[in-house]
Amino acid sequence: MAAAGPFHDPSAAATAQNRRPGHPHQEPHVTQTYRPAYHLSVPDNWKNDPQRPIYLDGEYLYYYLYNADYLNGGGGTAWRLATTKDHVAFTDHGVAIPKFSNGNGDCWSGSVVVDTRGTAGYGRGTVIALVTQAPDGRQAQYLWYSTDKGRTFRAGGTDPVLANPGVADFRDPKVIWDDERAHWVMANAEGQRIGFYVSEDLRTWNEVGEFRCDDLGVLECPDLFRMRAEDGTWRWVLGMSANGKARGLPATYAYWTGAFDGAAFAADSGEPQWLDHGFDFYGAVTYAHHDAHGAEDPTLRHALGWANFWDYPDNAPSMVTDGYNGDDMIVRDVRLKHRGGAYRLVSSPTSALRDHVRRTRSLGDVHVDGVLDLDVSARSYELTCELVWDPAAPPTNIGMELCRAPRGGRHVAVGAFLEGGYAYVNRRPTFSPTGGESQTLIDSASGRLQVRVLVDHASVELFVGEGEAVHSHRVFPLATDDRIRLFTSDGEATFAELRIAELAVRT
Repeated sequence: MAAAGPFHDPSAAATAQNRRPGHPHQEPHVTQTYRPAYHLSVPDNWKNDPQRPIYLDGEYLYYYLYNADYLNGGGGTAWRLATTKDHVAFTDHGVAIPKFSNGNGDCWSGSVVVDTRGTAGYGRGTVIALVTQAPDGRQAQYLWYSTDKGRTFRAGGTDPVLANPGVADFRDPKVIWDDERAHWVMANAEGQRIGFYVSEDLRTWNEVGEFRCDDLGVLECPDLFRMRAEDGTWRWVLGMSANGKARGLPATYAYWTGAFDGAAFAADSGEPQWLDHGFDFYGAVTYAHHDAHGAEDPTLRHALGWANFWDYPDNAPSMVTDGYNGDDMIVRDVRLKHRGGAYRLVSSPTSALRDHVRRTRSLGDVHVDGVLDLDVSARSYELTCELVWDPAAPPTNIGMELCRAPRGGRHVAVGAFLEGGYAYVNRRPTFSPTGGESQTLIDSASGRLQVRVLVDHASVELFVGEGEAVHSHRVFPLATDDRIRLFTSDGEATFAELRIAELAVRT
């Protein structure tokens, strides 16, 4: 990246002119916490993979992998339950599937379904979980069931319902009901392939097909669903957590649109698209949206991902400040749109986020030629604006320094490097797991770019345009790093309809 890019370093004179005379600058003492104000975080110890939420009796049941012994150095994960009605405020219900409660070891990722037809033999409406366990290191899929609406589960026997055929990676079953063919379908992660299986009763599974991908590392946490696009077309989507870093691609949620005939998935394109281009959106899942009457809306899904990555899973100062390690990124509203001759998923922060606004500052159109420090101090907020510039005389760079230290220096840079033609999030200038900058292409000649940025104590998420690209990052600024600076390099621009909404979940 060119030196004139997101490493914007304003002059000392420009910084000084924004300080009020007669008021020596002092950094206030603020208690350090990384517990987010409006994102989900584990109550204590550790969380990692989300499990696909299900809708039951007017609320969504969300399970995630949880280790109650993490801070003491213990291993293994259980399934912990939280519920929500609006995808923002969650209520904790404790462990639903304990770890090491039978001879099959701890519980890894899988999926939950409501067995409305009673196919598994436990009665209509039983909540069934298909879970990976690995006794003696051999991964296989096991059935657990709940007769108390998903609050607690029992093992449905000690034998796997899908045994390992003799491979190293055989995990993360994702189960759906196939309406067209009236049976269950499972997508299972098996190294560099996704295996497809069908079942009448969730107990006996027959392999019917596969989808192979040989250049995105070991595939994990598959996702399979059908969705209606904005143009009325129905498409199937196959997603998975994948690692494209060796090819200069993200390591988040890769997906293909295409057709599924019950046995094979035919992708529209050989190359995947990505639901996130940042560094911290792993193990992600999507789930159906339900209207006020409980009916599924085929045009809308939700998505959430783990705010971490396996390159640095334990690199979190929240262990010291708050006694935990594990957040999620914001739940998204996801729609399927036809853009540039292809179908793609577009994301926006879930709509109920507006119900958790505590204070709004509407600053109007803010013109910047150089730097401008806003008279705003905040650690948990959404910033929205449209970046507007003259395409005939564009600045080389336009953006914001967020999570900025009172004296400058530390910050997260977010914006558009017009000379290079990309939007970016640069977390190098602050405390972060590994530094780095994520980039996605934009049309610099258009002269405008809509941006939404979510900041919440230990994360920054950039939504570009209509949500065609998202950059999710975990960062660890100091508690005093709560300032906002706007900047341009080598030209001027307008931050149109600039709005800052402070956010917190109401308790």
